[in-house]
Amino acid sequence: MKKYIVIVAGGKGLRMGTDIPKQFLPIGGKPVLMRTIETFYTYDTGINIIVVLPVDQQKYWCELCHNYHFDIPHRVTDGGNTRFHSVKNGLAMVDDDSLVGIHDGVRPFVSHEVITMCYQEAALHKAVIPVVDVVETLRQLHGNTSVTVDRSAYKLVQTPQVFSAKLLKDAYQQPYSTTFTDDASVVEALGMPVTLVPGNRENIKLTTPFDIKVAEALIGCSI
Repeated sequence: MKKYIVIVAGGKGLRMGTDIPKQFLPIGGKPVLMRTIETFYTYDTGINIIVVLPVDQQKYWCELCHNYHFDIPHRVTDGGNTRFHSVKNGLAMVDDDSLVGIHDGVRPFVSHEVITMCYQEAALHKAVIPVVDVVETLRQLHGNTSVTVDRSAYKLVQTPQVFSAKLLKDAYQQPYSTTFTDDASVVEALGMPVTLVPGNRENIKLTTPFDIKVAEALIGCSI
């Protein structure tokens, strides 16, 4: 079955404290987004890669690809006003009879093992997301007070989230809702169950300057 990965890269870098969108920040001498694309290409050179970028960032991305001699095949489509609408734009380029993963452009460290598991399980169960355990103590706020909750009842969700393309396209025909925090939540709104598989702890979402330091350390450890 044909495989797609839609890489959503619409960040503006505000929490990074930089004018450069976070997906273009260099880690280990190469922009984050290039490393993310490389991860999926080295997993499967036949995977169809779609990158969703804001229109006003696409020229800069082309310049980066030229400057870094980056030639991994991929297609680019326009980002929307929200992540929901960006994903919907990406799905318009996906065949119905395929498997499609949706991935954050600033998660370059997902392992090949996790990617493999997500696609394999999606072929069986139609909707799969990688998760990791909550390792810190978790508290729930109640006004001015808070209480400890059972962390074993919770998981942290990562990407790629992989689905039957037809199922995900149908789910994205629903009206947008602020309750849609990820692709699994959109599918669940149709009443469809989602299967959980183990993620990898290194698969962090690069959002803050501290995350960039962690990323540099991870790259250093892998060299």
